[in-house]
Amino acid sequence: MAQCVQSVQEFIQDSFVPMVAVLCSEDAEKLTRKNNLNFSELLRPFCRLTSEGHMRDPNNQVQVVKNLRISVNNVVTRPSVPASGVPGHAHRRLLSEVVLTCQPAEGGVANVITAGDYDLNISATTPWFEAYRESFLQSMPASDHEFLNHYLACLLVVSSSEAVPVEKFLKLSQEQHRIQHSGEYTNPKWFIPNTLKYYVLLHDMSQGDEQRADSVYEDMKQRYGAQGCYLLKVNSRTAAAGADEQIPDPWSQYLHKNSLQSQVQLGPRQRTSEVDGHDSEEKDGVLVNSLDNTHPLQLDTPSDTPGSLDALRAVAVETKPPPIATGVAAATSHGACLTLNDHDRIRLFIQEFTFRGLLPHIEKNIRQLNDQLVSRKGLSRSLFSATKKWFGGGKVPEKSIAELKNTSGLLYPPEAPELQIRKMADLCFLVQLYDLAYSCYHTAKKDFLSDQAMLYAAGALEMAAVSAFLQVGAPRPYPAHYMDTAIQTYRDVSKNMILAERCALLSAEVLKSQAKYSDAATLLIKMTSEDSDLRSALLLEQAAHCFINMRNPMVRKFAFHMILAGHRFSKAGQKRHALRCYCQAMQVYKGKGWSLAEDHINFTIGRQSFTLRQPENAVTAFRHILTNDSQQTSTQQGAFLREYLYVYKDTYFHDRLTR
Repeated sequence: MAQCVQSVQEFIQDSFVPMVAVLCSEDAEKLTRKNNLNFSELLRPFCRLTSEGHMRDPNNQVQVVKNLRISVNNVVTRPSVPASGVPGHAHRRLLSEVVLTCQPAEGGVANVITAGDYDLNISATTPWFEAYRESFLQSMPASDHEFLNHYLACLLVVSSSEAVPVEKFLKLSQEQHRIQHSGEYTNPKWFIPNTLKYYVLLHDMSQGDEQRADSVYEDMKQRYGAQGCYLLKVNSRTAAAGADEQIPDPWSQYLHKNSLQSQVQLGPRQRTSEVDGHDSEEKDGVLVNSLDNTHPLQLDTPSDTPGSLDALRAVAVETKPPPIATGVAAATSHGACLTLNDHDRIRLFIQEFTFRGLLPHIEKNIRQLNDQLVSRKGLSRSLFSATKKWFGGGKVPEKSIAELKNTSGLLYPPEAPELQIRKMADLCFLVQLYDLAYSCYHTAKKDFLSDQAMLYAAGALEMAAVSAFLQVGAPRPYPAHYMDTAIQTYRDVSKNMILAERCALLSAEVLKSQAKYSDAATLLIKMTSEDSDLRSALLLEQAAHCFINMRNPMVRKFAFHMILAGHRFSKAGQKRHALRCYCQAMQVYKGKGWSLAEDHINFTIGRQSFTLRQPENAVTAFRHILTNDSQQTSTQQGAFLREYLYVYKDTYFHDRLTR
């Protein structure tokens, strides 16, 4: 795989973070809208803590929590991604747009790798893959078999301008309780029954009564405790004042990532149309020409059959996906009413909420769960184990994944001891108690396998492997076989490709960090399939990078998988990425006597360049396949010549018109 900006430990920690919900009053929402932000967006750039937190584990030992990030989101009562495990239209469209907008920088850093007779110029990083991976993991749906994407706390936000703020807090608290406990909503999902409610009084410094806000806050501290509420003061300047002062905009890098909620409201579109007389269809959220659905190593037949000169004319117009509705214009400025002191106040609020509210809440619940599990383990579970031993059920019979398909739908009640162990494991993992998390996951895995609850077992296996890797000092080797079993179960038993893909992305990154490039490449290639060209293209490209980064670089495997990736990128409507892959592969085949392979790559580069309105590059590529010593048939050479003349003529007339 290509180099990543984050270390593997940072990547995994950022993939699983404590989730915090937000419920805002209308006046509070209006107050934040002055900055073209809602409240959760206002907090987003400040959600990574810059100082260390401390908490006690069940053994009363102080543990340090470093570099913690929390995720803050508005409460949405309908799921953004189907829990079925099959990515929906909006999900595919988001990921496709993320990859489409992240292209290689002109003059970007490249690695020159020398392997035998080859000097290959290869991109050092693949930011489009990292952007895809980040968006994919952040849009993971909450599942019933795990608690990692469930909300631990809820911020109740009320403006100080309310006539009676405490009454508004009561209404928001009742609303949160109704959403969580009424049974009306399956989303969002909540981690524990007693969700932490944190009361935030939002005060507008530019027009509010500060003395009244302080008075209301004193009353709140009496009602909710100093640890359970906060007075946040913002909007210290008007948008007109200090227009010449340059205030940084930390929100832009977060808000360009389109929210799934806004896309889901658009609904799926069946967009089948014709492009210049040729059928087109939508794949991975991008409109693509049906002519891209050919074999990656297939050359076109003569012009009297579909796919030659007519096809070139058809793809001369590059198809682009319609813009995704973001709800925020690209040119909109954010935080126009905020000063740097306001930024510091927001940062301090996040720190106070996390250190004085969230972490103590998590610590208390870990302790309670531990006490419950210890007492249960001493009574019911020991009795259960003894019963199984007396009546012959000590060991789980060895069965293949295929034999366990009929148990994949098993569900536990919320109060089941097995789920309490999993809940404690997830809590420990989120606050970096990896030793205790591993122990809990390992115990839960045994219980789930005993019950043949394969989805639950796969989840425990996945997180046990990650916890083992993240343990300080790595007391045990990374159990890659846990991940392999989890992927197979997710994919073949539970039919959940979203979870299988998450598992593969995590495991591949760990294997790469241990220089096990061959294992990582094998894993990535296994995850390619016909259901998603975009995912397959990205994983094939990463597999190619694994082959070239091995101690003894496998140059031809690198090139072959780059061609496969280029073909899948093309099918997914990602023309620029397709062209880049073919150009990188060309470095291996050029001048090595593989003339037919060179012809295929040059032909594809010519077509993609012409589609992307790069006529000079297209002419150059087509010219390379018109040689005296060509090994193509005369018919195929004639087809190449006609296409070359068409492109040349188009380029010539274009130059004449632009002079």
